[in-house]
Amino acid sequence: MKKILLSLILAAATLCGCAQSPDWVTTWATALQIAEPHNNPPEPGLAGNSFRQILQVSIGGTELRLHLSNLFNEDETEILGVEIARAATMGASPDIVDGSTVELTFGGERAFTMAPGAEVVSDPVAFPLAERENLAVTIHYGKISATRLTSHPGSRTTSYIAAGNTTDFSNPVAKTDHWYTISAIDVLPLRPSAAIAVLGDSITDGRGTTTNGQDRWTDQLSRSLLSDPKTRDLAVLNFGLGGNCILRGGNGPTAQSRYQRDLFGPLGVKYVILFEGTNDLGGSRDGEKTAEDIKAVFRDIIQEAHERGIKVYGATVTSAVGSFYQRQGEHEKGRQALNAWIRESGEFDGVIDFDKITAGPEDPTRINPAFLFENDWLHLNADGYKLMGTSIDRSLFY
Repeated sequence: MKKILLSLILAAATLCGCAQSPDWVTTWATALQIAEPHNNPPEPGLAGNSFRQILQVSIGGTELRLHLSNLFNEDETEILGVEIARAATMGASPDIVDGSTVELTFGGERAFTMAPGAEVVSDPVAFPLAERENLAVTIHYGKISATRLTSHPGSRTTSYIAAGNTTDFSNPVAKTDHWYTISAIDVLPLRPSAAIAVLGDSITDGRGTTTNGQDRWTDQLSRSLLSDPKTRDLAVLNFGLGGNCILRGGNGPTAQSRYQRDLFGPLGVKYVILFEGTNDLGGSRDGEKTAEDIKAVFRDIIQEAHERGIKVYGATVTSAVGSFYQRQGEHEKGRQALNAWIRESGEFDGVIDFDKITAGPEDPTRINPAFLFENDWLHLNADGYKLMGTSIDRSLFY
């Protein structure tokens, strides 16, 4: 079995608008973290079993490559094989389209071992891929740790475990709404294309959306862009993590520590959207000071993005008035200060005013009650996320 120690697959590749031929672009990606104990795989676990995960890409193409990650694992992960196929659903079942399965190799090998911290990419494979197509990635695991797994807990999409090394998922032994090991899909598009990378927290991750509905606000933005001939070649990459903070604390690596990998690592990134801060402000004892600290991180991102020829759009933080964060009165004070800077400073290449888009008609300091998820006054429902995604001015990306 081949051992892959480390693949430096995350070198940034900015797509020039004057490109004469298509180049690889990341069409799907997710933010990674260590799975918390309650988000570890259910019994019988991944070791010695097969795991099918469903994802929906943004743009299509003629060839693809799959990225796998052992970034947060402290032990080696043995991969006995990986297949990709067209999924029959958006995640409601593990079914795949007959005859669509393709085996993947990594450095010419089907079986290999990932060292702790390794990230690897498959060899390119011909796979005609349609926009917004659902893919099923099946990984056959050998040895893998039962804890400290590299994961994305908030997949909003069901994954399936089948016992042993098998391609038969007609009777899965367990299912879970999490992703493990997978991190990105690159595609060779039909035309010169680019990507939008979004840094965010649970609102971007899709808390309140429909499980197996693929209706996060970033999904809605992708569909909106695909409907416009001027933006139909833009991928949308969701790097939201539920409970994430920019500065310190929260779930997963902080945005400050992960933004270079997430925003500048994917291929073809031409635009960045920054939409985060509510969790930092919610735990703050000094909202205005926290807002200043967030500004400093955003300024660093803007500078590094501009050095790469990437435009950065700031998205205003939506309301948390009425939520559990209201107990910390500094949240609203800091949110208003941060949003004023996003709107008025001129440091961004453009502004997406999610606060205004989601505000209630009678009380604009609160989220519109029609869009509330479980009345928590923090997260939106599927209708609210649809409004967010479809309200973004597509001319920002012309």
